[in-house]
Amino acid sequence: MSKDRPIADATRVVSAGRRVEWTQGIVNPPVWRASTHLYGSIAELRENGARDTHHRLFYGRRGSPTQWSLADALTELEPGAEATFLYPSGVAAIAAALLSVLSPGDELLVPDAAYDPTRSMATGLLKRFGIATRFYDPLVGAGIENLIGEHTRAIFMESPGSLTFEVQDVPAIVAAAKARGITTLLDNTWATPLRFRAIEKGVDLVILAGTKYVVGHSDVMLGSVTAAPLHWRRLRETSFQLGQVASPDDAWLGSRGLRTMAVRLAQHETSALKIARWLETRAEVDRVLHPALPSCPGHEHFVRDFTGSSGLFSFVLKGGDEAARAALIDGLDHFGIGYSWGGFESLAIPADPERHRTATVPTFAGPLVRLQIGLEDPDDLIADLAAGLDRFRATLG
Repeated sequence: MSKDRPIADATRVVSAGRRVEWTQGIVNPPVWRASTHLYGSIAELRENGARDTHHRLFYGRRGSPTQWSLADALTELEPGAEATFLYPSGVAAIAAALLSVLSPGDELLVPDAAYDPTRSMATGLLKRFGIATRFYDPLVGAGIENLIGEHTRAIFMESPGSLTFEVQDVPAIVAAAKARGITTLLDNTWATPLRFRAIEKGVDLVILAGTKYVVGHSDVMLGSVTAAPLHWRRLRETSFQLGQVASPDDAWLGSRGLRTMAVRLAQHETSALKIARWLETRAEVDRVLHPALPSCPGHEHFVRDFTGSSGLFSFVLKGGDEAARAALIDGLDHFGIGYSWGGFESLAIPADPERHRTATVPTFAGPLVRLQIGLEDPDDLIADLAAGLDRFRATLG
């Protein structure tokens, strides 16, 4: 194969992070479980401690080849990135990323559609540390420039939003931020680097809840932050000072999940689009909030910036109340009722964004339902949803 030909993402997720010195000829890096690493002498101990410990055995919190393999693989999926740090959850990754760039007296801008734990962190932990947060319309785009104040130090993005799926104009926001020397952070969990390459778009710190598509099997909590050059060292030092470390067992499971992420994501995407388009035909549904459909806010940014979609979206019911929505969801056979997403199983939960929004309050014709489309046969899922919509309609009288 020509060296000039770029490596495809499906190939990269299989090969990335598998250095021979870490695998020792085995397909997968072994699980290195360790807290203490031993040295041959005091001189060796002191010499090692004085050097950069990146990819060097030092102490358990600094990691081992098990963690480094996954971190390097995630870095390889973001061309232009310097390095990646792993965390025990996506929320831990968000916290470390924010604390690496913010200090008392600073201001943070956060989209109003952000994941609830991100909002809680901003109004709780960061507020206690003397960091102010201003929530903004996720569709503000280049207008973000008008919200940047004297103390604004960072702009957080989540595209699309977790419940209402607004697709942000990330390049426009990044451009405004760079013009003012402001750091940008993006929660890219929905798209993963396979669908949206954030570092290439100029984002400084890219966050993934690896619990979702990276792991893919609903059995591990994991997070990561991939840093652009000039942002890695501060992220790493902040993470060390916070005592953050992902367990080697969890990192190993993350690496195992990563190897199949491309094929899983393709199936999630295909099935979700089929179901979303079918929902658009149903009289009980007022609107489908899927970034790949024109009915989703910011769809034009999706078409321009993304290479595909994933398996999470919402739909708006036409009328009805909480009891009607519960009749739909509670009777589903192939959808579990539970938080998280990105695993092989389908999920359905009620979504109530108006309870959390402050900068923009969306109005809908009826209650929202958020779906995670798993790896089941989509026709089975459609039949299940059809019966659910029949139950919903029956409650309306």
